[in-house]
Amino acid sequence: MTKERIAITGMGAVTPVGIGVASYWKNLIAGKSGVSRITRFDTSDLQVKIAAEVKDFNPTDFLPKKLVKNTDIFMQFALVAAQEALDQSKPEAKPERIGIVLGTALGGISSAAAAQARISEKGSYRLSPHIVPKMLGNIGAAQIAIMHGIKGPSITVNTACSSGADAIGTASMLLKADQADVVIAVGAESILSGLMAAGLQSARALSTNNDHPSEASRPFDLNRDGFVMGEGAGALVLEKMDRAQARNVDIQAELLGYANNTDAYHVTSPEPHGYGEIRCMQQAMDEAGVEPNEIGYINAHGTSTKLGDEAETTALKSLFGKGWQNKYPLALQKGQPGI
Repeated sequence: MTKERIAITGMGAVTPVGIGVASYWKNLIAGKSGVSRITRFDTSDLQVKIAAEVKDFNPTDFLPKKLVKNTDIFMQFALVAAQEALDQSKPEAKPERIGIVLGTALGGISSAAAAQARISEKGSYRLSPHIVPKMLGNIGAAQIAIMHGIKGPSITVNTACSSGADAIGTASMLLKADQADVVIAVGAESILSGLMAAGLQSARALSTNNDHPSEASRPFDLNRDGFVMGEGAGALVLEKMDRAQARNVDIQAELLGYANNTDAYHVTSPEPHGYGEIRCMQQAMDEAGVEPNEIGYINAHGTSTKLGDEAETTALKSLFGKGWQNKYPLALQKGQPGI
């Protein structure tokens, strides 16, 4: 059987280092940090005072005021990123043959936290009738579908830090199963709230390098002390390669392989030997038909935590050999090797 090839024909981004793919990429390769002091909520009673906020984002610059009022900020990021990706791709398919997969871990947690805070402070349960739709993760995909008249499959994926990647993988599955001709895959998140900061702080997962925000979250570094909360959205338009070639659209990339598994070990800690990670990466390379020496870039999970970094390093060493960090470009800050 001939393998269905998947093309990526559109991209969109809303990030702490730039809004729009061009701005994001320019600042990323220039080494700009998106981490700074938290402005979204009061951190007076918190040890953690830094996060990667999306700067200078005025949603009404991109979206109708009524829509902004009725959506959580993570949905606004998703809508803007999706718009950019669709504008670039200009997909040609019937609405019923266009699908959407959105990945988000916590959906409208910011709206939920703010609503509970108002109830606690004012002692009143009078809330906007839009509060529940703002909290639900799947409404992000629904809003994108409504805006663009997308009537094919609509799926929301919640797999924590893997949600965005799994959205891409799920989109490719829909295409290969002939459930759609075009699918937009979106990853979107905004967890910036006192609730999440307090919870992650109590788990000792967050960096407290408050005086040097740009040096916080240093995966695989000797002095790592946790990660930094962030927010934003990314979007890709995926379609069948033959359709993309037939309409002579610019093909940004080809999705060669994807894999998903679990190590069935612990709800937050990875299996120490990285067995699950090794299997997952190997399966993805097998599907793509590539060898480790053909990989040009590794996007590490890089939690900047002791257990997470150790397990991931073990897995990467197993697949890519000793000194892997010097052989492959890696999306990490420079520091003192700690693993």
